[in-house]
Amino acid sequence: MSPSFHIPYILPTALLALALVLKLPTFLRASRDPDVRATTLLLIWATAVLVVITPVNIERLNVLTGVPNIASPWAYSFLTAFCATGLTMIMRWREAPSVRRRRRIRRIYWIYAGIAAVLWLTFILADVPTARVYDLDTYYAGTPWMREHILLYIAAHTVSSLVAVSMLWKWFPEVADRWLKAGVVFLQLGFASGLVFDVAKTAAIGARWSGHDWDVLSTQAAPPFALLEAALVALGFIVPQAAPFLQKWIRDRREYRRLAPLWHALSSLTPAAAEARFGPWTPLDLRLLQRRQRIHDALRMLGPYVDPVLYQRAREAARTGYGVPDADADGVAGAVTISAAISTYQQGGPSVAHHQGPQGGAVVGGHIEGIASALHRPRILQDVRRRMTSTESAHHHGC
Repeated sequence: MSPSFHIPYILPTALLALALVLKLPTFLRASRDPDVRATTLLLIWATAVLVVITPVNIERLNVLTGVPNIASPWAYSFLTAFCATGLTMIMRWREAPSVRRRRRIRRIYWIYAGIAAVLWLTFILADVPTARVYDLDTYYAGTPWMREHILLYIAAHTVSSLVAVSMLWKWFPEVADRWLKAGVVFLQLGFASGLVFDVAKTAAIGARWSGHDWDVLSTQAAPPFALLEAALVALGFIVPQAAPFLQKWIRDRREYRRLAPLWHALSSLTPAAAEARFGPWTPLDLRLLQRRQRIHDALRMLGPYVDPVLYQRAREAARTGYGVPDADADGVAGAVTISAAISTYQQGGPSVAHHQGPQGGAVVGGHIEGIASALHRPRILQDVRRRMTSTESAHHHGC
């Protein structure tokens, strides 16, 4: 058995397992949430199916249990649970909570639980002494009870895929959220792939009944579509939940790094004891909140030393010298003014609170992001200071 043959099984299984690991913290925090519970179960069932149907695991199950083909009822039971959970998840997304929805979901679970029970019953009644790893469905296509066992799982999977595709097709035009719409597309493609799997399996079994050998449809054509279905359906349920979180994380990470120069510049103004010590595993949103709070606290302390007159001069120098937009000029002026205020504060110089105009901290407090960005460009700040100095010198000489 070539190890390369198992690679197609490993990839979607690893994807599902990773999604499950990422979902577990949410499940532990909100295990009573029906949507969280259903999504976690769906990932468990899908992962279990792929783990069981991997050829090497089929052989291990046969050896460990001593029961030939025992992987069949295991895999098909997990597949049945996956089908039920997938249908109920779509219903939860489409419909508002109601007594009718709850009854329909409960009915689906009972129907598919009954199918799983019948799968085990038909397997127990069937006589399948020869272990078949790759061609069980076609090899036993004419065997009493095993024939029903195989047809039952294909029929259950076909019905769930058709219903899912139909519901998703009707629902798609109503979906406004872009991530949810992307999830719906993945789900439609996934369940459509499942239908291709069912058609290939059914055609191969029908060919056996008529005395023809189309086993290649079952052993080679169908499995890739089953793997594709598992991966696409997993993405369909993961993307609408993970993508907004990832988008927010990227946005927070960008802001966290953008605020770093300002945070470092102000770090000497507040006592270290005032800062809560967060470890490397602290969530990013908490670290970002701490950084923002630290900056605002430092600006309040620095407020009496922020010179509004210097701010206006620096802003004018940035606008006239570089032609930058007002927002960027505010950031550059704020960076120049804060740098001067920090220097005055650290040297014990006098405050400028007696100056006319708004209080210093309020002048720069509304431009924190722009100031942090300007601190990334020290050359511009130096040029603005130089321009201010030359302008002031020219003004004095002219007087």
